[in-house]
Amino acid sequence: MTAMDRRLENRQFGYITPENDAVPVRMMQGQQISGYSVGIVYIEDVYYPMVPGNVLNAYTYDFPVRMKAVPGLQQHRLFSADPTIADDLIRLGEHMIEKEGIRVLSSACGFFGNFQKVVAAALDIPVALSSLVQMPWIKGMLKPGQKIGVLTANAAAITDSLLENCSIHSRDDMVVKDLRHAPEFSAILEYRGQFDNGVVQTEVVNAALELLDEADIGAILLECSDMPPYASAIQRATQLPVFDFVTLIKWLHNATHQMPYRGFI
Repeated sequence: MTAMDRRLENRQFGYITPENDAVPVRMMQGQQISGYSVGIVYIEDVYYPMVPGNVLNAYTYDFPVRMKAVPGLQQHRLFSADPTIADDLIRLGEHMIEKEGIRVLSSACGFFGNFQKVVAAALDIPVALSSLVQMPWIKGMLKPGQKIGVLTANAAAITDSLLENCSIHSRDDMVVKDLRHAPEFSAILEYRGQFDNGVVQTEVVNAALELLDEADIGAILLECSDMPPYASAIQRATQLPVFDFVTLIKWLHNATHQMPYRGFI
């Protein structure tokens, strides 16, 4: 048993209701707050609007999430997969587990996936640092020959190493479309502090439609944590399943916070 395992020895799962609250409860030694299912790490140096649906907008969720910036982390370091980030993520993850009681760790940028395997190996909770980790599961649901259309903020940063860390072993099943140079969406990457939300939505939807012209697309996957606000519009335009960070985080929450069923038989 590792030191981390010992510190988690008194971790307790369980849904408390007025009908079942007369039960023994316990807390991990050193834990200071509770009630958070998902921890979300993010780039500290950002400057743009985070509208509802964005991973870092609290109104996106109907359950509590714990958000923490990775100290000193800048976008260019993450996009270039600076290996020193891994230790920062592990330290922050350990803090969120031990002091704040999170049950699973995710992030607010798909390029945190470069550190998926090393962070998952170091922490004693499930880890899903990139929306791209959903790709093998999505592929298994599609018809043979169908591809997954991936919308990303920066196609150049979708390296073979990133894909391998997210358990994606081939590019054959994906078609990637980049919004890095879209006039309004680029405000996010360039930290302009504002954008026209309607124009951004149009740019993202048009990129999704372009994917359909390039291949037989069976589903859309949004790499970028700033794209979920437009998932509904993408689905309306493409008539396809749309997966993103929010579908991932809700899936993680449901798995780690099972609720009792009620009803008659």
